[in-house]
Amino acid sequence: MKIIIVGCGKVGRELVAVLSQEGNDVVLIDRDEATVEELCDNYDVMGLAGNGASHSVQVEAGIEEADLLIAVTGSDEMNLLCCLIARMSGKNCHTIARLRNPEYSGEIGFLKEELGLAMVINQEATAAREIARVMKFPSAIDIVTFAKGKVELPRFRIPQGSVLDGVSLVNMHEQLHCDVLVASVETDGKVIIPNGDYTLHSGDVITIVSDTRTEESFFRKIGIQTNRVKNVIIVGGGDIAYYLAKMLVENSISVKLIERRLERCEYLSERLPKATIVHGDGSDRQLLLEEGLESTEGFVALTDFDEENVILSLFARQSGVRKIVTKINRIAFDEVIDKLELDTTVHPRLLTAEYILQYVRARKNSMGSNVETMHWLVENKVEALEFYIREGFVYDGKTLMELQLKPGVLIACIYRGGQVILPRGRDVMQVGDTVIVVTTIAGMNDINDIFVER
Repeated sequence: MKIIIVGCGKVGRELVAVLSQEGNDVVLIDRDEATVEELCDNYDVMGLAGNGASHSVQVEAGIEEADLLIAVTGSDEMNLLCCLIARMSGKNCHTIARLRNPEYSGEIGFLKEELGLAMVINQEATAAREIARVMKFPSAIDIVTFAKGKVELPRFRIPQGSVLDGVSLVNMHEQLHCDVLVASVETDGKVIIPNGDYTLHSGDVITIVSDTRTEESFFRKIGIQTNRVKNVIIVGGGDIAYYLAKMLVENSISVKLIERRLERCEYLSERLPKATIVHGDGSDRQLLLEEGLESTEGFVALTDFDEENVILSLFARQSGVRKIVTKINRIAFDEVIDKLELDTTVHPRLLTAEYILQYVRARKNSMGSNVETMHWLVENKVEALEFYIREGFVYDGKTLMELQLKPGVLIACIYRGGQVILPRGRDVMQVGDTVIVVTTIAGMNDINDIFVER
C-alpha cells in the first residue's frame, strides 16, 4: 500500500518503523525538516518538510495515488483538516485521524460519517480501556480480546509454589481437568510458541486461551484470584487518567486521583463528581501513605515522566498494592524494564500503532480471509491475529492434522456459532469461522500465510 503519514512525533515514528518494515510504500510529512531527514535515512522512506494540511504538499507527496493517509500531528483540528483535504484530493484514499481531546469523544461517529474517515484513534481512551480491563482481573498482566469480546487471552506470571510449576503442557489437562491452551511462554528473556513437550516453571509468563467458564475454573485451581479491585489510586491527571477514572467509577470502583496542577484538579472535579480528586504531588511518599496507599488494591502511575512512574510503581509494590499499572512512553531499555517485573506496563504509542496496523492488514487481505483484530503480545514480539474465514478459503473443511503450519505459528482458537473450540488434530476450519492465530512471525495479512506452501 502507498501510505502518507502526517506528523512524526512518537506515534508517527512508531508507524514509520512498523509500516515500512512490512513493505508498504511510506511517505512522511512534517514541518521539522531535520526529523524528516532522520526518519528517511533510518527507514528508507520518502519524506517532505511542510504543512500536511496543504493541498500542494499532499499532491507532492502523491496523494492522488495514495491508498491511505494517517494524520497524527499534535493538533486534533490539523489532523481532521489533513484528512478532509486528502479525501477531496485523492482518487480512492482512505483516511485515519488521531483525536485526543475528550471534547470530541462523544462526536466520533458524526465526524467519521461527515468527513468520511476510515478510523478515528484516541490513544488516551484506548490506553484507559486496557488499564480498566486488567483492573477487573488484577492477576493478569494484560488481556486481549477477540470475536467481539467473546474470546479472551489473559497473560500472567506463574507464581512461586504454583501447581503449574514442573507441569508439562501435554499433561496439564489431565492434571487440572481444565481445557486450556497455552499460546505463548516468556522465559529467560525469550518468547516461544510452545509445543506439548514444554514444561512450565514458576516465573514463566504465559498467555492462555479458553472459554470464560473454563478460564475461571482454571485460575481457581491454580490459586490465582480473579475478583476485581475495589479501589484505585491514580497519580497524574492527564487525559488517560480522566478516561480511566470515568470507566472505573462507572464500574463501581472507588477512585482517588492525585494531580499537582490546581487548575487541572478543578477541571477533573467538575467532570468526575464520583471520584476523589486530590491536589498534591503524587511523588510525595508521605502524601501517598496519607491517602491510603497501603490499603488500596490498585495503583496506576500516569505522570508525564517515565522514570517517576517506574519509581512510584516500585514503591506501590513495596507497600503491598495488589495491582499496579505503569505508563511508559519513552524508555527504550525494554530488557531493564522487564527485569523490574513492574506488573502491567502500558505504552500508548504502541497501542495506537497496533490499531492502525490492524486496519492496514485488513485492507491487504486476499480472497480467503480477513484480518478482523490484531494485538501485540509481549509488547510487539508476538502477534495474535483474528481471521474471519470467507468464501474461497482453499483449506475449507480440511482437518488440522492434514495441514502443515509454519514454525512459530499456533492456531489458538476456532470460534464458531458462539462456541470456543480449542483446536485438536481432527478439527477443521470452515467458512464463517473466526480463527485466532498466535505467532512470532510478523506481517501476516491472510490466514493462508500461516501454512507451509506445498
